[in-house]
Amino acid sequence: MNERGYPRCEFLLGPGYIFFNAEPSLLSTVLGSNVAVSIWDQKKKHGGMANFLYPSTRTRQSATPQYGNVAVLHLIKMFLEEGAKQRDTKAQIFGGSTRDSKECIKVARENILVARKVLMKFRIEVISEDVGGLMGRKVVYDSFKNEAIVYKVGDLRSSDWYPYRQEGDR
Repeated sequence: MNERGYPRCEFLLGPGYIFFNAEPSLLSTVLGSNVAVSIWDQKKKHGGMANFLYPSTRTRQSATPQYGNVAVLHLIKMFLEEGAKQRDTKAQIFGGSTRDSKECIKVARENILVARKVLMKFRIEVISEDVGGLMGRKVVYDSFKNEAIVYKVGDLRSSDWYPYRQEGDR
């Protein structure tokens, strides 16, 4: 149960997906060079998150949430459609780490920059960032309190994508 007396929704957010729920939710995601952006409406006390792999696309046919310019924009629009005021929304940015090739390093850096750029365009204040570096991240985000726990890991394993199961469970 959460602070409102409702069962808390728990959701694993994969890359290329967006999650928004007006009810309190506990979101988990795993990040390497991909980036997650959480947005929170401080008046209504609800939040959401977008997780994207690539910085941007310019073609309409490839405009999916795999791209930061699409994912962050769509998450913002979801909040505005729910009646959020830009002045009441706050954002956090996570991820964008890499230890790989020069191309991967470039993508990670551009992912971080596109997140900042879209949020700045909409005048949404970024109140926290945990970005860059050499370590991947597991993020657990509470959309009611706008709190995040970030676990930094040297290697991302397939089991990191399934936080609610033990290694041996089927």
